[in-house]
Amino acid sequence: MTQAQSPPPRGTDPDRSRMGPTRISTLVVAGLAAAAVAWLLISSLYYSGIPRLPWLPVVTLAGLAVLEAYAAVNTRGRLERKSGREPVNPLLVARFVVLAKASALAGAIFTGFYAGLTGWLFVERTRAATEDRPAAGAGLLASLALVAAALWLERACRVPERPEDERDADHREHRPGQR
Repeated sequence: MTQAQSPPPRGTDPDRSRMGPTRISTLVVAGLAAAAVAWLLISSLYYSGIPRLPWLPVVTLAGLAVLEAYAAVNTRGRLERKSGREPVNPLLVARFVVLAKASALAGAIFTGFYAGLTGWLFVERTRAATEDRPAAGAGLLASLALVAAALWLERACRVPERPEDERDADHREHRPGQR
């Protein structure tokens, strides 16, 4: 009597545990949800009673975008082994990928938040809303820059195909004596 094979225990499927590239659809959904929440929150408050919109988050988001863009350029050059650059540590690349994925999602959430806030501020005709428009617009741009830099860093961390890798793969598939 043969026993039927049971499926592997939950969570042990090797294909399910692989990390893939960030999906744009995930970022769009997160941004739209954040925009809706921001619009609902800000429209339910008496806007002139809250403090001015701070610039520190804008500067922080822009700084992160610049740092991640620099890391993308540097990592790509090191992975392609350009002259004058030392080889890259694989653990560092893995950390950059995690940073890029987290930053892309956080940037999408901030983009949605600033988009909802900016949209509402352009509809509102109070003096307080008019004064906060530059900070909200800059926050929207800085958030978009963070998403772009994070996606660029994630893309830069991909190991490039090398001709000798392709030859080795072809050689292994067509060993002498095998069909």
